Amino acid sequence: MIIRQALFEGNIHPGKADEFRAYVKNSLLPLWRRFPGVREVRVMFEVEHDDGFSPVAMVLAMAFDDRTALADALASDVRYESREITKGALAMFDGVVRHHVFNMFEPV
Repeated sequence: MIIRQALFEGNIHPGKADEFRAYVKNSLLPLWRRFPGVREVRVMFEVEHDDGFSPVAMVLAMAFDDRTALADALASDVRYESREITKGALAMFDGVVRHHVFNMFEPV
């Protein structure tokens, strides 16, 4: 299983947290669930973090069977559609979005 995570490192604009979350829920989550081959989509909002580290306002985690399925999803039209819609969320956010791809450990 391959997990692709987007870390929204930074802060949601003051007073915009509820609007940001509603936008993610109503506009982005339905698109992310339409990615071809996606097995699971999880969205997490930070509650707290260790002192000395930058806040991560949100994490998006998407699970795929393998790297081929991930590559197909990243080449899909829905990905480009979601990039456009994401601009609405980014308008309420100060920071950077970093992507990481992981192999999920599955104990024997």
